[in-house]
Amino acid sequence: MPDITINDVLVSFPFKPYPVQEEYMRKVIECLQNSQHGVLESPTGTGKTLSLLCSSLSWLLTKKAQLQAQVITGAIDKKDLSGNFFKHLTSGLEKAAGVPDNVPSFGWAMPKIIYASRTHSQLSQAMHELKRTSYKHVATTVLGSRDQLCIHPEVSKETNAFNKIHMCHSKVKSRTCFYFNNVETRKDDPVFKQEILDIEDLVKVGQKQKCCPYFLAKELKQTADIIFMPYNYLLDPKTRKSQGIDLQNTVVLLDEAHNVEKVCEEAASLQISSTDVAMCIDEITAVMQDITKDEDLQNDFLSENTAQKDFTAEDLCILKAMFLELEKAIDSIELNNTEGDTFPGGFIFELLEKIELTHGKEQIVIDKLEKIILYLTTTSTSPFARKGNALQKFSDLLRTAFNSGASVARHKEKVKRCYKVHVQIEEQKKNYKTDVWENKKTTKTDGKLISYWCFSPGFGMEQMVDQGVRSVILTSGTLSPLKPFISELGIPIAIQLENPHIVTKEQVCVGILSQGPDNHSLNSSYNTRNDPKYIASLGRTVYNFCCVVPHGLLIFFPSYPIMKKCRDEWQNMGLWTQIAERKPIYVEPNSKDGFINVMNEYYQKIKDPSCKGAVFMAVCRGKVSEGLDFADANGRAVLIVGLPFPPLKDPRVMLKQRYLEEIKTVEKQSLSGQEWYQLEASRAVNQAIGRIIRHKDDYGAVILCDCRFENPNFKKQLSSWLRPYIKKFTNFGMITKELREFFKNAENTLPQPGVTHMHYGKNISLPAVGATFETTISHSVIQNAQNTSVTNETFKDGFSINMYLDVNTRDKQPMKPKSSVINFSTYKLKDNQSMCELAKHVDEPVVKKRKINIISSGIDSYFAGPSTSSSMVTENSSVNPTQNDKKENKDDKKALGKQYLKDVKRALSASDYKQFATMIQSYTQSGDYDKLLETLSSLFPPNGQLQHLFLGAVCKDERPSCTFKPVDTSDLSANTRDR
Repeated sequence: MPDITINDVLVSFPFKPYPVQEEYMRKVIECLQNSQHGVLESPTGTGKTLSLLCSSLSWLLTKKAQLQAQVITGAIDKKDLSGNFFKHLTSGLEKAAGVPDNVPSFGWAMPKIIYASRTHSQLSQAMHELKRTSYKHVATTVLGSRDQLCIHPEVSKETNAFNKIHMCHSKVKSRTCFYFNNVETRKDDPVFKQEILDIEDLVKVGQKQKCCPYFLAKELKQTADIIFMPYNYLLDPKTRKSQGIDLQNTVVLLDEAHNVEKVCEEAASLQISSTDVAMCIDEITAVMQDITKDEDLQNDFLSENTAQKDFTAEDLCILKAMFLELEKAIDSIELNNTEGDTFPGGFIFELLEKIELTHGKEQIVIDKLEKIILYLTTTSTSPFARKGNALQKFSDLLRTAFNSGASVARHKEKVKRCYKVHVQIEEQKKNYKTDVWENKKTTKTDGKLISYWCFSPGFGMEQMVDQGVRSVILTSGTLSPLKPFISELGIPIAIQLENPHIVTKEQVCVGILSQGPDNHSLNSSYNTRNDPKYIASLGRTVYNFCCVVPHGLLIFFPSYPIMKKCRDEWQNMGLWTQIAERKPIYVEPNSKDGFINVMNEYYQKIKDPSCKGAVFMAVCRGKVSEGLDFADANGRAVLIVGLPFPPLKDPRVMLKQRYLEEIKTVEKQSLSGQEWYQLEASRAVNQAIGRIIRHKDDYGAVILCDCRFENPNFKKQLSSWLRPYIKKFTNFGMITKELREFFKNAENTLPQPGVTHMHYGKNISLPAVGATFETTISHSVIQNAQNTSVTNETFKDGFSINMYLDVNTRDKQPMKPKSSVINFSTYKLKDNQSMCELAKHVDEPVVKKRKINIISSGIDSYFAGPSTSSSMVTENSSVNPTQNDKKENKDDKKALGKQYLKDVKRALSASDYKQFATMIQSYTQSGDYDKLLETLSSLFPPNGQLQHLFLGAVCKDERPSCTFKPVDTSDLSANTRDR
C-alpha cells in the first residue's frame, strides 16, 4: 500500500489518493494535532470514510509511537514517579506532535477514537472499509443494543426494549445468564482480537463461543483503539451513561453528520401525557396489590425477591400520592388555543415543583422507580401485565429535565434559552400521525399531552464536548451550506472543508423540469399536490423517463401520503400499468416489515438480463434515502418529485421557526425560521441525490421535477459540486434529447460493469450494462405506441411520439423490417399476466401483420426452411461465429427438431398428427397466424398434459394485445428442457 506524508504524519492508503482525498486527510490530521473541532464535507463517491479512517488511525499510531519512544529513552525516572513525570511527558509529546502552546492539555493518557454513524448498517460498511487498509490490526470493537447483540433464548424474544433491558439486568444480577457468565473467561480469546468483527460477526462468534456479544463488546472497548457505535449513543446522555462511554480525551468522528442536529434535539426532548401518568398510577397500584394480597405472598416477596429489598410499601404510597398530584396539576393547565399553548422551557420545573420534585430530589425518585420497574419486568409472567413502561418514561423525563451533575443555575439558564413546553389536547397526537399537512378538527378531552422540546442542537453537543472530548469531526457528503449548519452546532468550529467531486461533467446530467410532457406545470406544493391534472402530468413524466433511462430509476417523493396519493391515482387512470410494463415498480414500505425483501427484489430485477431495469419509488428522509447504495446500474437516474418541506402545521415545526426568529433578534447572523424551513428541504434533496453517484467511474442523471427548483435561493443550497452542472429545460423534448445523448455517450466512453448486454434482440457478451438507448426507445416505445390506449393516454396534449422516433431516423437509415421468429420451445407465461409474454424484447417494432416463421429447437430445419435458422443467435454464440460454430449449431437444431417431432408423434393420434403436419405446411404458405393458434390450441391445450409442446402459445386476448419476446431456453424449467 502506498504511503504519503501529511502534516508530518505517515499515512498508509490502499491506493494512491486523489487530490480531494489528500486535502480531506490533511484537514482531519490538522484537527487532531491541534485538538480542534472541524466540519468537513466531501461528496459521496470520493472515498470519505476510507480517508477519515486512514488519517485518524495514522495520527493515533504516531501518537502511541511517540509515547513509547519517551518511555524507552528514559523519560521515566525511577526516583520520580510523581505527577512531575506525567507533566513532563505530556509536554514533550504534544510538542513532538506539533501542538501549539495555546492548546489545552489532555494529560498523559493516550486518546481513543470513537467512530459514530447513524445506523448499524453504515457502521458495518465503515468496518468493511477498515478491513481494506493496513490499519486492520488495530484493536477494534463495535457497540450495539441488546436488540442486535443479545443471544439469550428468553431475553432475545422480548419485543419491548425496556422489558428486554430489565430482564437482562435481572439475569445478570442473579448470575442466571449462562452467556454473560462466560464473558470474563472468554474475553481474552484471540478469536475476538485477530480480526475486525462487526455486529453480525460478533453475534456469530458469540454463539459459537457461548459468550454474550453485548457485554463482550463493552469489555473489548476498554482496550480498543477505535470504537464503532451509532451516534445516538454519544449524543443521548441517558444512553451514554447506560453504555458506560467515557469521553475523556477521545477523538469523536461523526460520519453521516447531516442528521446530527435532529438527533441532538430528539435526544434532549421528551413527551408525557395524562395517559402516561394514569398508567404510572396503575403500575404502582399493581405492585401494591401484589405484595399485600396475603401474608404468605408478602413474606415470600420480602425474603426472595431482591427488588423488594430496595423499596418499601411506604415508598409505593409516597410515589402513588406524587403521581396523583401530578395528574391534578396537568388537568389544571388551562389551554386558550384549540391547537395547544406554548410555555417557556422553565415551565417544566414549575410543574414538577407542584409535586415537590426539585433539583437534588429527583435522583431519589429515579432510584426507587428503577427498582420498581425491575420488579415489574422480572416477576410477571403474563404478557398482558404492566411492565413498567410508563414509570420508565417518567424516569427518563426526570433525567432529561434535571440533567443530574450539571450546575443548577447554568442548566436552568440553558433550558430557558433552548427549550419550549407545548401543551395540547392528547387526542391531537393521533391526528398528526396520519397527515400533519391536513387541518383536522379534534374532540376535546380531559387528557393533555406535554411536549418538552429542545430546539437547539448545540445543547446536546455542548454536553458531549464538556465530557472531556479532545476533538470532534463532523463529516458527510451533504452538509452544504456549511455556515447555517455550523451556527446551530453551538461549539467552536476551527476547520472547515467543502470538497469538490471527483467525477467529471460527462458523468453527471442535472436538469430542472418545470412542466410535464403535456405542458402542465409540475408543482407539488400544498395547493396543487392533489390536483388530478398535476398527478396525471407527473405520471406521464415518470412513464416517459422509464422509456429514456436505462436500468434503475429512483423516484423520491416529499412524503408517504403524497406517494400513496400518486400511486392510487395512477392506478385508477391506467398509468401505473403502463409504467410497470416498461419497468417493474417497487415501493418503499412505510414500516420496517418487508423492507429488506423489497430491496433485494429490486436489486435482483436490475441484474436480470431479461428485464429493462426497474423503478424504485421512495420518500425523502425515508429508509431508502439514507445510506443505501444504488451504484452503477442500480441507479442511473434519480427523480426528485417536489420539495420535501417539513409539515408546516406540525406544532414542533412551527415552534422551531418561532424559536429561530427569537434567537435572530439577538444574534443577527443566526438562521431565520424561513431559512431553516427551506434548508430542511434542500438537505433532504441533497441526501436523495447522493444515492446514485457512488464511485469515480459511476454516472447518472438528476432530474428535479418541480418548477420551484428554479428559485435561485434553493439552487444555492444544493451541494456545491452539483451546482455547476444544473441546466434548465424549457420543454420536455429538450430533456429527453439531453438524456438520450448523455446515456449514449456515457455508455460508449465510461467503464461499464461486465454483464450480459441486451442489444437489438441478441444476447452479446459486452462489458456494458443493459440495453443501449436505441434499444430502449426504438422498440419499447414504438411497440407500446401501437396500443391505442397507451398512445392516447401518454402522448396527448401536444407531446408527440416523433420525439422518440427520430432517434433512429435522424442519424441512420431506417431499419429494414426483418422476419420475426417465434420459438415455441422458449415461450413462457408470467404468473401475474394473462397474455403470453417472453422475457426479452424483439429487436424491431411490429409495424404490420407479418408472416411468422416457426422454429422449435431445430424444427425450422424441417418446416420453415434453412433461412430462418440463422435469424436467431443463441446465448453462447458470438457476433461473428465461425463456420464450425454454425455447423454445430445447425446440427444441434436438427437433432432437437427430430426429438421434438418424435415427442409430438408419440403424444398425438395418427389423425391428430396428420392435422399437425397439415397445419405446419399451410402456415408456411399462407402465414395465417390466427388459424395457427386455433389449431395448436386444440392439439395442445394449455392446461392439459401436452402443455409442454406448446408453452404459452395461446392468448385469451386478441392478437394486438399479445407481446412476444424471445428468451433463451435456460429460462425454462428443467422438465421442459428435457422434453
